[in-house]
This record gives sequence, structure tokens and C-alpha cells, in this order.
Amino acid sequence: MPLILSIVVLCGLRFFGVWRFADLSWWYIVALMVFAFVWFEFIEKALGLDKKKEHNVLHHHRATRVKQAFSKRRKS
Repeated sequence: MPLILSIVVLCGLRFFGVWRFADLSWWYIVALMVFAFVWFEFIEKALGLDKKKEHNVLHHHRATRVKQAFSKRRKS
């Protein structure tokens, strides 16, 4: 996410001509976009980071369901 935010900020600064970013070449921003694409499409999948995030979300949902089930059992 920081990579995407930095691309958006750089585009905005370059477009509005703020300070030294007015002279920044668009090629640097395009190169950063290409790097982000390669990262999210290939490298993240190769390292298994996308599955790890999904696994953590599923684990959190499971823990919440178990917690709710045991709290209902104690009340009755």
C-alpha cells in the first residue's frame, strides 16, 4: 500500500508542479508503476504473501466464530 500511495503522491506533485517535483520526469513515475505491477502480480505470489494475508483473515474469522460459540454455551 505505501508503494501505491507514493505513486499517487508523486503523480499529484508532478502534475501540479510542486517544488522540485515539477522537473521530475514522468518516466520515473512510470517506472515506479511498472515496479508496483510486477510486485503485485508476480513477486508477491511467488513469495506466498497473498496466501498468507488470506490465511490470516480466515484464521481471524475462525477465532471469532469459536469465541462466540463458547460464549453462547456458557450463558445457557
